[in-house]
Amino acid sequence: MLDSLKIAFATYSRIPTPQADWNERSMKYAMCFFPLVGVVLAALCALVWALLTYLELHAFFIGSVLTLLPILLTGGIHLDGYFDTQDALHSYAPKERKLEILKDPHIGAFAAIYGMLYLLSVVACWTETLSMEHAADAMPGICLGFVLSRILSGLSVVTFPKARKDGMVQTLSSAADRHVSRILRMELAVACIGLFIPTIAIGLPIGYPLLTLLMAA
Repeated sequence: MLDSLKIAFATYSRIPTPQADWNERSMKYAMCFFPLVGVVLAALCALVWALLTYLELHAFFIGSVLTLLPILLTGGIHLDGYFDTQDALHSYAPKERKLEILKDPHIGAFAAIYGMLYLLSVVACWTETLSMEHAADAMPGICLGFVLSRILSGLSVVTFPKARKDGMVQTLSSAADRHVSRILRMELAVACIGLFIPTIAIGLPIGYPLLTLLMAA
């Protein structure tokens, strides 16, 4: 189980992790620990937010830092996938060509356009949220987005059919134990309950849109 935890962090973050044995047994429960990566990201973002808020820095600066921090901590792995997906979807090409675009390391025009729109939207939502009087009330629920997104991602990996028969996702999916989906659903239930605790005061207009955007972080 410890190796499964190491694999989850080594694959989906740039947080230093001890070497793990990459075998079928160790990869069996790797997706169960994927949400823990989100827990660490959320904790670090909350810590940085608290520090920068204490220093009374401008909301735009804090929002920009909180936009960049998850990208740096994950190595941009999710943003890279988002870029590739935008290029593939907007090619309107047959499936085989779209799969080729997904594997292409080069960035296309649509990736650049939608990537900038995404980043600007996150900065704008952070800035607006942090400018509100009771911003602290919404922070726990917003940070929960890092966890919720990774639970849903893990469920999609072990549940939905894969576009390709090779690659990291296919490897993790084929190695996953039959109990992984059940564990992830339990984690999802806990995370959803947590959504109703914070963000009551100011979360509806800004917190939940930001929560949605953070699911791609």
